[in-house]
Amino acid sequence: MNLATTTVSVLGGTTTDEFGDEQDTETPLATGIPASLMESTRQTFEPVTGTPRIVRTHVCRLSPATSVTEENRIKDEQSGEIYIVVSVTRNANPILAQPLRLDLKRTGRAA
Repeated sequence: MNLATTTVSVLGGTTTDEFGDEQDTETPLATGIPASLMESTRQTFEPVTGTPRIVRTHVCRLSPATSVTEENRIKDEQSGEIYIVVSVTRNANPILAQPLRLDLKRTGRAA
């Protein structure tokens, strides 16, 4: 069981700009969803130079009833940060419904 640390909105939709390029819109598909949103870091080293690098990863856990795909984005309603959904994982458990796990990539604050 995960403890909700924030509430999130699921964003979706695209539009095209004057050059015909596709752009994401901030159209909310669902709002006020309790979520556990965590950031973790790990240190890696570049293979050639051995220079250490810090890699940040973000994981979000939602109710298994929430509908999210890799085409959506997640907005943290408390901080205003927007994340791209990289992958969605539903763990199988025949006894107890497991939370939906989203691997995220931070893109920045909402405009």
